[in-house]
Amino acid sequence: MDIYLDAYLDYLKVEKGLSINSVSSYRQDLSKYLSFLEARGIANPNRIGRKDINDFLYSLRGRLSVTSIARALSSIKSFHKFLMREKITSQDPSNLIDYPKLGKKIPDVLSCEEVTRLLKAPNYHRVGGIRDKAILELMYATGLRVSEVANLKMADINLEIGFLKCKGKASKERIVPLGRMAVKFLKRYIEEARPKLLGRNVSSNIFLAQGGRSLSRQSVWKMIKRMVKKAGIRKKVSPHTLRHSFATHLLERGASLRSVQELLGHTSITTTQIYTHINKAHLKEIHSLYHPRAK
Repeated sequence: MDIYLDAYLDYLKVEKGLSINSVSSYRQDLSKYLSFLEARGIANPNRIGRKDINDFLYSLRGRLSVTSIARALSSIKSFHKFLMREKITSQDPSNLIDYPKLGKKIPDVLSCEEVTRLLKAPNYHRVGGIRDKAILELMYATGLRVSEVANLKMADINLEIGFLKCKGKASKERIVPLGRMAVKFLKRYIEEARPKLLGRNVSSNIFLAQGGRSLSRQSVWKMIKRMVKKAGIRKKVSPHTLRHSFATHLLERGASLRSVQELLGHTSITTTQIYTHINKAHLKEIHSLYHPRAK
């Protein structure tokens, strides 16, 4: 079965163009699935039945969240479709298995005041602080994912016209406007701080660690956690929180859902619609505060 798994993961990388992180998630889910089947003595895909898949999913209950179980089922369904496509099996036992019902989770967002505090947190008198300020301004201005920020190249930005080009999930390319403040602090970083971080080394990446090494997404994660603590923000904040805040603040100020979808790089507008729930919650709060008969 491991041979089929390796072939499937190669298919995801080469033909589907998925990122290393996405392929790793599929590998993790399917390795657990195949180990479960192996414990049952199943080594041939044609011997897998619907009950085997249901039993595997049931075994995950209590250990994983409903969202993680749904993701595991999605990986299994995709794997079995691949096996049929390659004519390795003649039937798909996962075909009629329903996904567990997921409650709509509204993402955490920062208020405009909290964002302002966060953006002021880096120490501009240090090389690393100039870089961190540029990253935070960029993330809030564009809604980029942390992996997209870490992978940005010098050739991807045009500070003269104020746009950047980035590759999102499945290598989907999009153009995103930067905004005045992001341009200002990116320019300062590139002119003052980046040459000092680069030294005598050569790198095409925009954001660098000391010695010219590419800045990893984990490093960006840790930096944001430090800045959140320094800003005195008590919410649970991740790099994705800035992405959520970017989308929410645009919608609150009248941007269309289609525009936000384009800026975020969502393939389906259904993914973007989660932000309409945040927007409605905001409107309800405004109504409660200011309507004379709301209290």
